[in-house]
Amino acid sequence: MSVLVECVPNFSEGRDQSKVDAIVAAAKTSGVTILDVEIDADHHRCVLSFVGAPEAALEACFQVVKKSRELIDLTRHKGEHPRMGAIDVIPFIPVAGITIQECAKLAETLAERIGRELDIPAYLYDHAAKIPERKDL
Repeated sequence: MSVLVECVPNFSEGRDQSKVDAIVAAAKTSGVTILDVEIDADHHRCVLSFVGAPEAALEACFQVVKKSRELIDLTRHKGEHPRMGAIDVIPFIPVAGITIQECAKLAETLAERIGRELDIPAYLYDHAAKIPERKDL
């Protein structure tokens, strides 16, 4: 059986289709399959869903964060949805041959790389939370 994880990055762009397309394209370079792109102009937000092998999904998430940082300017961002940053959340969801604990490890790996390579703080929540106070967003 193949190992498959779903990722659902939520990013703070829902009005500029060219920016959304560029961020989605950044995920595609890693060999994942895009499942859905949901854009909401009122909330000025996009929810991207894709699946892939763990390493491919991890790389796709990193590329989405990198491209979002490049394209999204939160100093001029207005929308109904509260936001933490250009990327708000990146859930890793087990689909096949992987546990939620292994998905939490993927989140840890991604957070460490985002901090190291992009100098952006990342907060772990839910199953990946290191302290109980961060379990719930």
